[in-house]
Amino acid sequence: MKKITLLFLTFLLSLSAFAQPSIARQWNEVLLDAVRSDFARPTVHARNLFHSSVIMYDAWALFDTQAETVFLGKTFGGYDCEFTGITTPTDVDAARHEIISYAMYRLLNHRFEQSPGATEIEQEITDLFTSFGYDTNFSSTNYSTGSYAALGNYLASQIIAFGLQDNSNEQFGYANAFYVPANPPLILENYYETNDINPNRWQPLAFDVFVDQSGNEFPANTPSFLSPEWGAVTPFSLSVEDLQILNNGFDSYVYNDPGPPAYIQNSNEDGIDDPYKWNFALVASWSAHLDPNDPTMIDISPGAIGNYDLANYPETFEEYQAFYDFTNGGDASTGHLLNPETNLPYVPNVVKRSDYARVLAEFWADGPDSETPPGHWFTLLNYVSDHPSIEKRIAGQGPIVSDLEWDVKAYLALGGAMHDSAINTWGIKGYYDYLRPISAIRYMAGKGQSTNASLPSYDPHGLPLIDGFIELIGDTDPLRGDSGENVDRIKIKAWKGPDFISDPTTDTAGVDWIIGTHWWPYQRGTFVTPPFAGYLSGHSTFSRAAAEVLTRLTGDPFFPGGMGTFDIEQNNFLVFEVGPTENMTLQWATYRDASDQTSLSRIWGGIHPPVDDIKGRIIGNKIGNEAFDLALDYFEGTLDVTTVEQQNSITIYPVPFENELHIKNQLQQELRLEIYSIDGKLVHQSNRINTHETVALSALETGLYVVKIMTKDSNTIHVKNVVKY
Repeated sequence: MKKITLLFLTFLLSLSAFAQPSIARQWNEVLLDAVRSDFARPTVHARNLFHSSVIMYDAWALFDTQAETVFLGKTFGGYDCEFTGITTPTDVDAARHEIISYAMYRLLNHRFEQSPGATEIEQEITDLFTSFGYDTNFSSTNYSTGSYAALGNYLASQIIAFGLQDNSNEQFGYANAFYVPANPPLILENYYETNDINPNRWQPLAFDVFVDQSGNEFPANTPSFLSPEWGAVTPFSLSVEDLQILNNGFDSYVYNDPGPPAYIQNSNEDGIDDPYKWNFALVASWSAHLDPNDPTMIDISPGAIGNYDLANYPETFEEYQAFYDFTNGGDASTGHLLNPETNLPYVPNVVKRSDYARVLAEFWADGPDSETPPGHWFTLLNYVSDHPSIEKRIAGQGPIVSDLEWDVKAYLALGGAMHDSAINTWGIKGYYDYLRPISAIRYMAGKGQSTNASLPSYDPHGLPLIDGFIELIGDTDPLRGDSGENVDRIKIKAWKGPDFISDPTTDTAGVDWIIGTHWWPYQRGTFVTPPFAGYLSGHSTFSRAAAEVLTRLTGDPFFPGGMGTFDIEQNNFLVFEVGPTENMTLQWATYRDASDQTSLSRIWGGIHPPVDDIKGRIIGNKIGNEAFDLALDYFEGTLDVTTVEQQNSITIYPVPFENELHIKNQLQQELRLEIYSIDGKLVHQSNRINTHETVALSALETGLYVVKIMTKDSNTIHVKNVVKY
C-alpha cells in the first residue's frame, strides 16, 4: 500500500479540488508517479525532474517576449540544440499545451521504459496524453511545417540525445565505469565478523533479498554504490570555479569541496573525544529514543523548534557537540516567537518523543513507494502552490501570474537545484567514499571499548563507554549467553531491529540492550541503508537547496498561513512496524525548518551521523540560491546565454595541445579568454581575442584545463575542456 503517497495526494487534492491544474502540473504529477514506481535512484530522478522542467519551461518561454529558453535554440552544457523558429500561434495557450504534452509523452516513455513499473507507468502516461485528444502515432519531428506536436517531439528527441552524452551513462543503465568498493560486503546476519574493514570507507551490504526505498526488489543481493561518478554529469548552475577534479582511485568531479569527514583515531582512553566515535555514538544514542513505550513528551510546534540561523551552524567539533543534544535528541534551535500571519504565538504541539522520532525517520526517508527526496520537495512545492492564500508572484514581486507560468518557472528553479544537489553531493560521496553508521557502529562494537584501558575489551578503535547507552556485558547480564560467550562484549541501548517484527501491522521492535554488533538502523531489514556512501547527506543538501528555492520563489521564508502541516494517523503510518501510538501533526513554520527537520530525521533513522549533515545544509543553501538566481535570469531575459550560432562561431584547437592553443573568433567582436586548472585556479587570461589568436601555454603543466571565452563585459559564451600533454 502506498501509504505515504496516498496520504499526501489526498491532502493535496483536498486543497485543489476545485482548481483546474496547469498542463505542467498534470505532467509533473505523472512524472512523480513514475518515480514512485521506479527504482529509488535520487540522482537519476533529480535529473529526470530537471530535464522535464527544462522541456516545459522552454515550451512556455518560446512565446514569451521577455523570457529566454534554456535549451531550445541554445548551446547548453556543450550540446547544440538547433532551432530555426516556428510561426507564432494564434492560440498561445493551446500551442504550449501541445508542445509540452508531446515532449513529455516522448521523454517519459523513454526514461521509464526499463522501470520495474513500466507497464503501469506507460499506461498512466498514455491515459493523460490521449485524454487531450493527441495522437500517440504522430512521431514526426519536422516542425518546419508549423506543427507544434512535431516541435514537442523534436524537443524531446533533443533532450534525449543530450542525456546520452551528459556523462550520466544513461545508455548503459547508469552503471559505474570506474568505482570499486574498498571493503567487502557486510553480511547483515553475521554479527561477529565485523572488524576486517577500512573503517573510513564505504561498505556494501549483503542481503538475502534487497528491497529499495520504492519497494522494488533489487536484482542483486549486494547492491552496488549508486552514482559514485555522478559529479561529472552536466549541471544547471554549478560553476567551474567551484569544481575540482580529485582522484581516489578514479577522477572525481567535486564541486564545493567540503574537505574530509572525521576519520577514526587511535584513541588513548578518550574515545568520546574522538570526533568519529562521538558522531557514530550519537547515532547509537538516539536509537534509544525509538521505544513506543517511552513516555517522554516533547513540544514539536514551531514555537519550540526550528528557526536556527545558517550563520550559526557549527564548524568546530566543540560546536557540533553543543549543537546536537547527544542524550535527548534534537538540536539547539529554539523556535519562533510568533506566527507572522496571525501575530500570535504558535500553539504547543506536545507528542511522544518516540512517536516523533519514528515518524520523522519514515516521513523524510521517502520510502517505501516514494518519489525520492528530490521528488518529495516537488510534492511540497505543489502543496504550497495549491494553498488558498498563496499569491503567485515570482520572487514575491510583480503581478500575479497564471498557474502555467508559475508552475514552469517554479519547476525549472527547483529542478535545477535538485539536479545540481545530486551532482554536487554524489561527487563528494564518490570521492570521500565514507561509511554508514551500520558499518561504523558494528565495527567499533566488535573491537571493544576505547574509554578505559584497565577495563576488559579495550581497543583504540572501540566505542566509548557511556552509562545508560553503551556499556560492557557483565557476568550476570541477560545478554551474557548460555556459556558466557558475550561477557565483556559491548552492548548498546537501542532499537532492537527487524528480527523482532513478525507482523508490521501489529508489532513494534521496541528498545532494549542489544549486543553492539547486532545494531540496526531504524529501517526495514530488506533495506537497512541506502546503497551509497554517507558523506555528505543527500537529504540535507536536497532539502536545504529546495528550502532556499521555495523561500526565494514565494518571497517569504514562511509556509502560507505561517505554517505547513502534515497529519499522521494513529497506527496507520509507519510501514515496517506499527505506529505512531497517537494521532499527530507535523508542523513547520518555514521551509528551512522543514529542511532542518529532514536532516535530524536521518540521525534518528540511523542513516547519517552529524558529520554528514551540516556541510550538506551549507552546500544546499549555496546551490538553492545559485539555481534560483540563474533561473531568474532566464525568466527576465537578463542572462547573455550562448546561442548555437555563438557557440559555432568559436573554434579552439588543437585538443589535446602541446604548447599553444589557437582561438578562431567569427563573431565580429573582441572577446576575452580565461583558462582555469582543474582545482578552479585562474592560470591564464587574455583580454583581446580578435579573429585569430595563438595562446602560448608552454609554462603550464600537463593535465586538464577549462577554457572560457567571454564578451568584454564578462558574459560567458563558450566553455571547453582541453588537455595539455
